[in-house]
Amino acid sequence: MGGVTSSIAARLAFFPPNPPSYTVSADEPGGRLAIPELASGSRGDVDILRLRTRRGNEIVAVHVRNPRATATLLYSHGNAADVGQMFDLFIELSARLRVNLMGYDYSGYGQSTGKPTEYNTYADIEAAYDCLREQYGVAGEDLILYGQSVGSGPTLDLASRLPNLRAVVLHSPILSGLRVLYPVKRTYWFDIYKNIDKIGHVNCPVLVIHGTSDEVVDFSHGKQLWELSKEKYEPLWLKGGGHCNLELFPDYIRHLKKFVSTLAKNNPTKNSSASTKPNNDEQRTQIEIETSEDMHNAHDCSDLSRKSLDSQIGKSKNIDQPEQSRMSVDRKKGKGLLW
Repeated sequence: MGGVTSSIAARLAFFPPNPPSYTVSADEPGGRLAIPELASGSRGDVDILRLRTRRGNEIVAVHVRNPRATATLLYSHGNAADVGQMFDLFIELSARLRVNLMGYDYSGYGQSTGKPTEYNTYADIEAAYDCLREQYGVAGEDLILYGQSVGSGPTLDLASRLPNLRAVVLHSPILSGLRVLYPVKRTYWFDIYKNIDKIGHVNCPVLVIHGTSDEVVDFSHGKQLWELSKEKYEPLWLKGGGHCNLELFPDYIRHLKKFVSTLAKNNPTKNSSASTKPNNDEQRTQIEIETSEDMHNAHDCSDLSRKSLDSQIGKSKNIDQPEQSRMSVDRKKGKGLLW
């Protein structure tokens, strides 16, 4: 059963946009990287980066600076999007939440090299974290990890091994890959993204956001992860929310702003808009990951177009409902189960 289930999970797991939604080019003068397809991809407050992972792949990341930032947010997206499709949302979240934000593509996504696998995503988020720490001077207590659906896998894997994070946000998260497919009561060795076993090792406030009508990852996944969290923050259960439209609910950005603001008040002496050097303890912190074989993969959903949160909030007539429901591009193509 293990081999068969793993094979099924792998086929239903990663759906990188094909072709990728963007390319990366270097400006002539200083070799600064840019994304030509994005009007704001060459802004002065945006860095386009290529990062080498410990598994030998080169991934693309974007870093958005906010001069009023009180924290840095590291965003792990879902399984059917790439950085080009998420870019407008990154810009919007950085502005609305007053955070610096880094988003990255998994191996095999966008212009990142390699193949998307569970263990590659763990190495991918490590590379992004190392860049924030070493290049931008971000301390752990100024860092918020944000994982959307399958992105909750690498997010919780990293969070479970870092002692001094400011917070974690789980957006439509999964308990594990197998639990999306079957209602199993225990964790099997061949399961992927075993979030249910890692959440208890996270030692910082955890915010969980989930739609009560999620047709892809059942609402019970988010609820159970919140219940298993050590430091629970008031969760956001969006009534009628699906898997791919939570950003359109006005309460989504309101609750996130409240969360980030509360964290900032609890850390008054810290401001990640100023560059700080990691202390000796952080420099000694080593990320340890099992060196076992890649066995499995996992899956989520996204949109080709991310509209402005401001414009959507302004148009919404009902504070409890989104302006319009957006279905996954993959679902429209009939690819099957999405998570």
